[in-house]
Amino acid sequence: MTIALVFPGQGSQAVGMGTDLAEAFPVARETFEEVDEALKQNLFKIMSEGPEETLTLTENAQPALMSVSIAVMRVLEKEGGFDISAAASCVAGHSLGEYSALSAAGSFTLADTARLLKTRGQAMQEAVPVGEGGMAALLGADLQTATKLADAAAEGDVCSPANDNASDQVVISGAAAAIDRAVALAPDHNIKRAIPLQVSAPFHCSMMAPAADVMQGALAEVDVAPPIVPLIANVTAKAVQEPDTICRQLVEQVTGLVRWRESVLQMKEDGVDKLVEIGSGKVLAGLVRRIDREISAVSVSDPESVESFLASQ
Repeated sequence: MTIALVFPGQGSQAVGMGTDLAEAFPVARETFEEVDEALKQNLFKIMSEGPEETLTLTENAQPALMSVSIAVMRVLEKEGGFDISAAASCVAGHSLGEYSALSAAGSFTLADTARLLKTRGQAMQEAVPVGEGGMAALLGADLQTATKLADAAAEGDVCSPANDNASDQVVISGAAAAIDRAVALAPDHNIKRAIPLQVSAPFHCSMMAPAADVMQGALAEVDVAPPIVPLIANVTAKAVQEPDTICRQLVEQVTGLVRWRESVLQMKEDGVDKLVEIGSGKVLAGLVRRIDREISAVSVSDPESVESFLASQ
């Protein structure tokens, strides 16, 4: 069996995530302490106790989700002798999860990854004033249908696909007024449901250009090593290992379409038949089942699923 490791994005956070790992495994607790030290912030307290609205803030959710993913990875490595270079053919991550994937594959140190995601979260939040942007999930829409709807709803405003999650689920992003129009127009495009998302900014559209500029500067200041296994990049759905290309694509990712459906299909084409979701929640495993049922998917997020996964290796 050929596996790929995939890492979740924003929306997978939940108060209490990581606490059972920290109680069960010293290496997980040390991971959370290392992130707190890098950020000069007690992020783990927010993860453990909330409140939810503080954890959900983009600048907290992004490094928090990454820290759980890396804690899981370190537990697998220390407790089960898991070797990513021997066991996995590639890594991928959904939006911020791409940073988790790169950290797991040795491109970024944990401290640099935490600081980059804190910066990314703050920059994304500050790029567009609250209330001026929005996002909506289109259920029963493929990318072509979603693009036609976004074009029809734009009327001079920004409105474009942000996440191509599955053949029947696409997220659009843009100006709040355009997203409202898209939701209203969805039935005319034979889209089953259009659900406005409770997000603080319109991610992965051209309105995020100021945040892309910030990330270009931030990435230029960190050391980036080639990942020990290839990364399937969000913006191309193709494998990459060259550090300069990785950094350029991470900048492009801030405003670009997350090609998750294509990424999963590319992994299958490359011989992957099992995706292992590393970190909080089960969103990516659920999407895999909607993209291609021939690919198996499991989620590893807590002591029980860690033990189950290691026993299966």
